[in-house]
Amino acid sequence: ADDDADIRLLRFAEHLLASAVGAASSRLVLALLLEQVTSSRAGALQLLDDATAAIQYNRDLLQSAIDHVRQGIGVFDRNYKLICWNRQFRDLLRLPPDMGRVGAPLEDILRNVIDAARPSGAPQKELARQLAFVTETFEPFQVRFEADGAVLEARASRMPGGGVVITFADITKRVAAAEALQMANTLLEKRVAERTAELTRLNRELARAKAEAEKANLDKTRFIAAASHDIVQPLNAARLFTTTMMEHSTDSTERELARNIDASLESVEDILTALLDISRFDAGARKPEYSTFPLNDILLPLAREMAPLARAKGLELRAVPCSAWVRSDRRLLRRLLQNLLSNAIKYTPSGKVLMGCRRRGESIRVAVYDTGPGIAGDKRELVFREFARLAETSGKEKGLGLGLSIVERISKVLKCPVILESTPGKGTMFAIDLPLAERGAKAVAEQPVARPASEVSRLPAAALVIDNEPAILEGMSRLLGGWGCKVLTAASGARASVLLREGGEDIRLIIADYHLDGETGLDVIEMLRALAGWPLPAVLITADRSADVQEQARARGVIYLRKPVKPAALRAVMRQTDISAQRPAAE
Repeated sequence: ADDDADIRLLRFAEHLLASAVGAASSRLVLALLLEQVTSSRAGALQLLDDATAAIQYNRDLLQSAIDHVRQGIGVFDRNYKLICWNRQFRDLLRLPPDMGRVGAPLEDILRNVIDAARPSGAPQKELARQLAFVTETFEPFQVRFEADGAVLEARASRMPGGGVVITFADITKRVAAAEALQMANTLLEKRVAERTAELTRLNRELARAKAEAEKANLDKTRFIAAASHDIVQPLNAARLFTTTMMEHSTDSTERELARNIDASLESVEDILTALLDISRFDAGARKPEYSTFPLNDILLPLAREMAPLARAKGLELRAVPCSAWVRSDRRLLRRLLQNLLSNAIKYTPSGKVLMGCRRRGESIRVAVYDTGPGIAGDKRELVFREFARLAETSGKEKGLGLGLSIVERISKVLKCPVILESTPGKGTMFAIDLPLAERGAKAVAEQPVARPASEVSRLPAAALVIDNEPAILEGMSRLLGGWGCKVLTAASGARASVLLREGGEDIRLIIADYHLDGETGLDVIEMLRALAGWPLPAVLITADRSADVQEQARARGVIYLRKPVKPAALRAVMRQTDISAQRPAAE
């Protein structure tokens, strides 16, 4: 029993020693401690043989392990002589057989590696640098073999007893991936730079093209304005002649022909007016002039103006009164709603047309409803295009297809998009939303003074007409002469001043064009008024539709009419001016 206990104690001690120094060494230590029990020479030799075998086994096991490591491992003593290495160490460094031996100097090995990496040779400082890496700084470094492009990374660590352990790892794939990534990044940066340069160039070209387009648009607007003036001049003369024919011809056939010619001329005038408006809106020449006013000031007069057109087609036209005040451009808003009403009346064969308002939060919606044929969903964009007319209405009603195009442009200027709702076969609704405004003080309209019928119908005894177009002067002479008015004509301000001196007692009205040769009609009017010594009533008839000219005429107390002038409008103006044409009594 005691022997068994001793054996168990010895095995326990051997197990403890084996966990610290290994199984073979622990057995050798115990054997030496117990040599008094087995002190024979043969036994000691046997123990030594066993220990040697264990050590060799462990060494072989360790060598096998490091041989199977992917990195190359080299161990150097304190004198930097090779004492241990693995197979990958020789293979990765391309070492010749004589370098794979104990005692090979580290310097020779590194020199061989540098020679293998760079067959052309490496300077001495490269060798010194790598020696410093593995013996002093212990910083990792890389070796690239030019022959096959392989890249090794070397890392060195100092051993406690002196010497170093150097590992070499093949990082060719990693370096290749990094270089590929770097190349991709470089290519990407290059492409980004090229695309950026291309976009910059395109942006410059786009800006230049936009500037050229804007300039061309402005040039187009100026051209259309100039061309419209030149076209309107003979058109105005033609309408004067046709009106004279209609009023004074005794032949019914001639009167009918004159009416047809006048209707055709009116269509041409409408086209020119619409085209000029479109060009001004597209060029941004028409800027809104905002003010605060009641909606009824536009809705009710428009309804009265359009009522005859609706009655002529047998339609019921109704405008619902509205007490709201809005902030907008009064003239542009009136033009927009006028076009919507005209469009609804024109394309509604029977039924009703309604114009009304509905509050929507901080805004109010002004809508025009009709019971016309309606607009299909796929054609709603088409109706806003120039000269576009739907097949359902094309050929049935007269029209140019410009009304809604102008409506859309005005809505953009006023920043109130057009809302369109329609049900084919039942009707259509066009609407805009306007910002509500605080109720303001409404200007009191000047009440007309009642005049005797004989006084209202009277025309000026004599009128001085100034225009640089002979055809217009002749047309005005025939038209006004047919109304019983004496007409004096002049092509310039100088000639007009002579006529005023000669017949100044009878002249009660000046009718002048704005664009004269080297002067303006307004300047001529001012000159003639100064010459006469009193503010002669004056009418400016011009194709210039700019707000500046209209404002100048208003500031000087001159009535503004557009060419081609409508004879009925001119006659009404002449009647009004004759009422106030009171020459001051001579002192």
